[in-house]
Amino acid sequence: MQGYARSSGYSPNLVPLSLRHTAAAVVCACNEERTLGQVLVQLKRLPLRDIVVVLNGTTDNSLERVLQQPGITLVYEPNRAGHDVGRALGAKMTDAETILFVDGDMVVPAEELAPFLFAVDRGEDVALNNLTSLLPPFAKQDEVSRIKAYLNHTLGRRELGSNSMTAVPHAVSRRMIETVKPASLAVPPKAQMLAIRHGLRVSAPSQVDVIRSNRLRPGNTGSNNDVARLILGDHLEALAAWLSSGGNDVQLRPLSRAEVAYRRNAR
Repeated sequence: MQGYARSSGYSPNLVPLSLRHTAAAVVCACNEERTLGQVLVQLKRLPLRDIVVVLNGTTDNSLERVLQQPGITLVYEPNRAGHDVGRALGAKMTDAETILFVDGDMVVPAEELAPFLFAVDRGEDVALNNLTSLLPPFAKQDEVSRIKAYLNHTLGRRELGSNSMTAVPHAVSRRMIETVKPASLAVPPKAQMLAIRHGLRVSAPSQVDVIRSNRLRPGNTGSNNDVARLILGDHLEALAAWLSSGGNDVQLRPLSRAEVAYRRNAR
């Protein structure tokens, strides 16, 4: 990669990613002063026109960290809004053709972020983080992974498994934003449902292990935690919107007796 960078005129520190269209990144953060600077360092290694940082509910020095960085578009909300609302706000702050979403508490190397930008730049509308190989068999999955898979199965996209816009990193196209509207990003499963319903191209082209690197907090650990309940509720909202739009008219493949018995005995 370094040899290619030198020959093509790129700085050796930059990822030599040739994009046909403009790209931007949206970073959502709350009290991430320890990692936010490194997240921005990695994003600056990519050919991004805009980097939008959405700080919400911050009480540490995250704001000072961002203000020290040149070339950043800052959205500051003193109250806690959450990552999902932050992504909806950030998406409205750029007109780039491709938007990459990351969180301020996960430092992901630029090389691992590049495939999501490349997939959308080459025609995908939603490029999800492919976590399939990191999950246990369905019978041993938690309720969050199961409802993600159930939504995709209901939408006729069983091959997507439990991959969802609730997980970062992921990237979307300008066409996707204009089709589903930025506000829908506040409920990621609903935005994903709308993208599939409108026939947009949704895939999971690459994997970043955010399961082991996810920062543990009081609200996302333990059974029936706050984050799990939020994600379950968002998926139920997406399913309700799908059914109310006539999605219940879709004829799903009936399960065989063997499949019914397997799923019943796997509980």
